[in-house]
Amino acid sequence: MDPVTRYPEAFPLRSATAKNVTNALLGFFTRFGLPQEIQSDRGSNFCSNLFQQVLAELGVRHVKSSAYHPETQGALERYHQTLKSMLKKYCMEHSKDWDKGLPFLLFATREVPQESLGFSPNELVFGHRVRGPLSLVKEAWSSDNSTSKSLLQYVIDFKTRIHETLELARENLKSAQARMKKWYDDKTQQREFRVGDEVLVLLPLQEMTCFLPFLRYASRC
Repeated sequence: MDPVTRYPEAFPLRSATAKNVTNALLGFFTRFGLPQEIQSDRGSNFCSNLFQQVLAELGVRHVKSSAYHPETQGALERYHQTLKSMLKKYCMEHSKDWDKGLPFLLFATREVPQESLGFSPNELVFGHRVRGPLSLVKEAWSSDNSTSKSLLQYVIDFKTRIHETLELARENLKSAQARMKKWYDDKTQQREFRVGDEVLVLLPLQEMTCFLPFLRYASRC
């Protein structure tokens, strides 16, 4: 998912191996171009030598999210829940061909305006409303009598529309982030530690996660 436009993409894979994930990502790059950086969790497929080498060759910086902190990718995690819910309902009627329905579910979510941005992902990526089912209903009720424009005028209008849309989306995103920060701060409890206090430390191991015994909080001095 693009963090700016909230444009989602998903691929049906038989197994999430490093090779399959890398091939799917390369397919995405061929359509939208190479990003400057991508963010992922610390899964073994994303941390594999193959994945790292491909990104290095393409000049893409790889940012890994904080361990045990899913809030780092909050928007993506929320979208995962939405997509899982949609797939679950779809599979109740089409359990054997869910992968064929995935593109249509993605199309539907890309059409929905984002509350934090005020626009749909399609509008922010393509600069106009993509023709979908709602457009068909509108066309059935009203005819399009717009006059033709020159190619130059179309390009100028397109660039202006993109600029204005992104500016409005940026303002809406700032407002949404401020509301989210206030909501998070209201539920956060300020804690203070002194030298000698007992704290619980969670450290990742190679094959398992365990809570270590209580350790003494020590000063770095």
